[in-house]
Amino acid sequence: MPELSTLFLLKLLLVPTLIALVTLAGRRWGPAVAGWLSAFPIVSGPILLAIALEQGADFASVAAANTLLAVLAILVFSIAYARVARMGMPRAMAAALLAYAVAVVILKSISLPLWTGFAAVLAALFAAPFLFGTAPQGAASAGKPANDLPWRMLAGAGLCLSVTYAAAQLGPRLSGLFAMFPVMSTVLVGFSHRASGPGFAVVLLRGMVNGYYAFAVFCLVLSVLLRSQSIAFAFACATGAALVVQLGVKWMLGTSNKVGHQTTNLDKANKI
Repeated sequence: MPELSTLFLLKLLLVPTLIALVTLAGRRWGPAVAGWLSAFPIVSGPILLAIALEQGADFASVAAANTLLAVLAILVFSIAYARVARMGMPRAMAAALLAYAVAVVILKSISLPLWTGFAAVLAALFAAPFLFGTAPQGAASAGKPANDLPWRMLAGAGLCLSVTYAAAQLGPRLSGLFAMFPVMSTVLVGFSHRASGPGFAVVLLRGMVNGYYAFAVFCLVLSVLLRSQSIAFAFACATGAALVVQLGVKWMLGTSNKVGHQTTNLDKANKI
């Protein structure tokens, strides 16, 4: 029971803290950085850890493999939201959650080997940015300092606790899928849309796509190691691998942006 008490505090405090930090990062550095930060497995990680401690490593290994597949459902959520963001937050959120639910039903009905699922997720992550469509005007603007931070944190804690307690009752496949419930997307995107407009919300979602590469690696490493290693070792290695990939993706994006900026300047010079 001490472990469960610690996990309860972790879920209660860690997710709201991350939401607060990501919100402040978005207001300081913009939605792309906020989205990239929010995709780190800070929500699903504690949920999978709770499942591992309560149900065992084998159960959690299957759950982690299905959490990996659930990235596909999150991408469906993100694309659906981006496509209808101009219609306002309530309609966009309703459409995105409906699309997410349909995707989960489809994923539940299929079974993919772990490495095949990982390859499918990587392919979907690569394709997703091309499916977002054109962002609404004002997408690159910083968030407004709205006084909604406590409400964001409270909503994040409530969603995280609800998903955790529901997941353990659903079996390894569904618990893995629901461990990837779009807690961060729902809270951050919904509040940001109201505070800063649809453009900010869409760029936030685009940034999350870049962060899901690290999340996918986290789930892959976790599912593999839980089959033969201790829970602590598996989670430590998975978290370390995710951090390396997260920083690597950020470096690659920074390099790509520099090259693009240099190319743009060269084109302008040639025109002159």
